[in-house]
Amino acid sequence: GSLADVLAALDAAHPGLQERVVDGEGNLRRFVNVFVDDDDVRYLDGLKTDVPDGQTVSIIPAVAGG
Repeated sequence: GSLADVLAALDAAHPGLQERVVDGEGNLRRFVNVFVDDDDVRYLDGLKTDVPDGQTVSIIPAVAGG
């Protein structure tokens, strides 16, 4: 399915997860990076990105500082 489907399934298993990754308008939050395998979904199709069976989805909070 799509990344949106994966996030919905994760939210069903871990309530509240999706709201930390997706904002109220249905967009990926600005300071959360999501990758399907090694590809940043912002440069693919965002939440519509296809996630084939066996692919790894990584959700990584952005880190800033100096």
